[in-house]
Amino acid sequence: MRETTFHRIVSFLLGASWAIVLFGALITFKSLLFLGFFTAIFFAIFFVFVSMFMILALDAFVINRKRLEETEKQTKLLEELSKK
Repeated sequence: MRETTFHRIVSFLLGASWAIVLFGALITFKSLLFLGFFTAIFFAIFFVFVSMFMILALDAFVINRKRLEETEKQTKLLEELSKK
């Protein structure tokens, strides 16, 4: 399978997004620990929840791209069948 530039960029952004989620939650937790353990946990979980939308958006791009490629294949096949 050939990997397009789009797939490479999205894969890189997905990896970076997961890193941001993990390290961001850790940094959020450690920086808010002075407010109390449960407050720090709450804000770290809130940060993870909000950051997951970044990952969901990138996954939506991948899914829509695959849907477009599949639709193009089907269109090509239908055009070949209609010519016969």
